[in-house]
Amino acid sequence: MEEPGRRRRRWPWVIIGAVVAAIAIAGVFWFVFIPNWRPPLRDGERYGVDVSAHQGEIDWRRVAADDIRFAYIKASEGGDFTDPGFRTNWAAAGEAGLERGAYHFFTLCRPGDEQARHFLAVAAPDPHALAPAVDLELAGNCRRRPSAPDALANLHTFLQIIETAWGQPALLYVRDDWENRYPVETALNRPLWQFRFLRRPNQNNVRVWQIHGCAHVEGITGQVDLNIMRVTSTRRSLGSNSQDLWIGVSRDLLITS
Repeated sequence: MEEPGRRRRRWPWVIIGAVVAAIAIAGVFWFVFIPNWRPPLRDGERYGVDVSAHQGEIDWRRVAADDIRFAYIKASEGGDFTDPGFRTNWAAAGEAGLERGAYHFFTLCRPGDEQARHFLAVAAPDPHALAPAVDLELAGNCRRRPSAPDALANLHTFLQIIETAWGQPALLYVRDDWENRYPVETALNRPLWQFRFLRRPNQNNVRVWQIHGCAHVEGITGQVDLNIMRVTSTRRSLGSNSQDLWIGVSRDLLITS
């Protein structure tokens, strides 16, 4: 029979071994499984990415070959910042056959009309592109925190100008820090682009689901945001002819739980 003292001396090693095993399993899950896992697509859905100059040089043909069908590309920020990778990424993504959308990072320290004019100067309206998107979050924003009425008035001005130019509603990417201080998800009747880690959104107005920000995609160095968008075909009269058209996130797109 094993002596009680010896059994007691063994328990710390058992606990240490269990902790090490748990850490190893968590590491495999986070660094191997999550970056390479993609939720199964449902009818009408397709995978996409959103990128900026932060991703560096991108091989868009390899991206397309990795079953990525669309990309939202950062165009601008505030009233004068142009993403240095926008024009290259926009052209190369289109040449690779991806559907493209441009997005603007909205700041709280520049007027909405000024930001709108800058965005349109960088991302001119394109009838073949996805709807323009606006990134609303406090992380990475300027330090100024105006009142909710002032912030929403500037955002409303921004949206009016770009939506008139583009001829369709903008897509709102709203993070929780913004929504908690400046609620817009229900106040503004716009389609949403929602981050929800690994879980499908359960709101009917969510058009694009950002799954996480640590995906591995061929052609992109490092991690990238992975998204799912659902596009259903519609018919639009074109004189005496009609045809199936890509219609962007402003029209009949839906992610459901």
